[in-house]
Amino acid sequence: MAQSNKGSIPRSFIEDLLARSDIVQVINQRVPLKKAGTTYKACCPFHSEKTPSFNVNPQKQFYHCFGCGASGDSLKFLMEYDGLSFIEAVEQLAAMSGMEVPREKLTPKQQEQQQKTKDLYDVTFAVAKYYRSQLRSHPMSEQAKAYLKSRGLTSEIAKEFVIGYAPDGWDNLVSGLHADEAMKAQLVETGMLVKKDNGRVYDRFRNRIMFPIRDGRGRVIAFGGRIINPEDQPKYLNSPETSIFHKTYTLYGLYEMRQSRQAFNNVLVVEGYMDVVALAQFGIRNAVATLGTAITAEHLDILFRQVDDVVFCFDGDEAGKKAAWKALELALPLLTETRTVKFLFLDQGEDPDSTVRKEGVEGFQRRVTQSMSISTFLFNGLEAKLSMPISTIEGQQQLISLSKPYIAQAQAAMPDLLTKVLSERVDLPVWRLGQIMGLRLASTQKNRDKKPVEITKLKAKSIVLQMFAVLFERPSWGKVFDDDFMALLTGSENAEFRFFARALSVLKENGYLLESWERWFSDAKRVKVLEQIRAIPLNDDDEFLSSLYEQIAMQITNELTSESALKKTTPENVGDMDALSAWFELQKSIKK
Repeated sequence: MAQSNKGSIPRSFIEDLLARSDIVQVINQRVPLKKAGTTYKACCPFHSEKTPSFNVNPQKQFYHCFGCGASGDSLKFLMEYDGLSFIEAVEQLAAMSGMEVPREKLTPKQQEQQQKTKDLYDVTFAVAKYYRSQLRSHPMSEQAKAYLKSRGLTSEIAKEFVIGYAPDGWDNLVSGLHADEAMKAQLVETGMLVKKDNGRVYDRFRNRIMFPIRDGRGRVIAFGGRIINPEDQPKYLNSPETSIFHKTYTLYGLYEMRQSRQAFNNVLVVEGYMDVVALAQFGIRNAVATLGTAITAEHLDILFRQVDDVVFCFDGDEAGKKAAWKALELALPLLTETRTVKFLFLDQGEDPDSTVRKEGVEGFQRRVTQSMSISTFLFNGLEAKLSMPISTIEGQQQLISLSKPYIAQAQAAMPDLLTKVLSERVDLPVWRLGQIMGLRLASTQKNRDKKPVEITKLKAKSIVLQMFAVLFERPSWGKVFDDDFMALLTGSENAEFRFFARALSVLKENGYLLESWERWFSDAKRVKVLEQIRAIPLNDDDEFLSSLYEQIAMQITNELTSESALKKTTPENVGDMDALSAWFELQKSIKK
């Protein structure tokens, strides 16, 4: 049996309901279907496609998409497409079939709670009707009508969103609805009336344009009110949290978006309900808005059930960027498979309504298409927090540190991809960034599994000379070697390693510029080493060099950190930085 707050629904009824329902009719009301032999076809409502791969089989009462794999019966479709719970889907399908949902007998307490909740929905619906009638007939509503007309709203769009008017005054609801004491209590519980300490009540919304807020089933659960007189405050006012209204799970315009029966590639998240209505007026029906609260993980979960691509559209001011950053932090761990999040920042002083008026629907949609990716917004935002320019070593180190927690919480392939973007900004290989940040990246593991580059084919046997040859091709990769690594090099008994440390220090002191480093090597004492480096042939290919670089770095690290090497490392060796004569003795065996 299926459980609900109204009692259990027998499984036999659910099976009977599915047997009596016509899945073609259910889906066709939401997604236009075309006959194709014995089945019906359409472009899939659950993913973006140009060639129809969504099939509905009336004999089997089943749908299946050969593109994304979505499949199920009528109840599953209502849950996925309308965003309903299982119980809500059963109730919806039963209503469409003219059937009453049977339930086990409820206890008196359960019956009381059920009736109380039903009564609250009835009250909010009555309030919405009252505000709607006031917009049409109240003598003081002309200013409200004038404002709506100035925003270009037609009577049809106002009717669709059930936009109304709350007259000025303190007791309009009580008198207009002829509310008795029981209804007054319900109006207080739904937040429409405010109760004073002395027991008296007054209208929460006064002289405002009213926007009913509806849940996934179209029931009015709350209201938003916008001022008409600029001197009134606040500009926007929403109902408080109640037993039937939770801001964390509610998005204004979602019900209307679903009712448009259009297929969307993305959903726009805008800042206010007026933005949603204004865009709908221009035929842009895929906009929703949060209600007096920042975006939540629950909001994102609801949105990702509709589409894979969510675009946040905010003002370009600091408040808009702050809200966008909050959205980024919540969205990043949720980006799996085909999900994406983008950011559209409007010009200063502009909102979606004014932008679409100036640039037209095509111009606005072009902006949406060109929205900033989450990776670009992330790293641009992190760079803005740096105390040093990104061109400096200090700035790059700060960026790595700031990036780590965001990359660590990303899922699927995102950690590797974000690290790749970071590597381009700080000019370090991905594998080294993984080591620095303590992250296990799939790309790093993949490189380890690759067949090693045949180092023995190189003329030079010295791993230090081989490393020099790579660094002469990619000098910025020298940033990889940190202070701890340098300390081991300078303290080693191996003369090559001590010279390597000195050369790295020079490279760092000269900002990792190849020209300066070559001049240092061209000194009479070191020119022989330079000749040996230049005699090593290398393929100027990033993948080849990166793989070779990683192998040499690991080999040097292993030699430095071996137990025997550590025992021979002494502070006295630090002073022997230019032990060229000892090294040249070692080089005699190198084949030129």
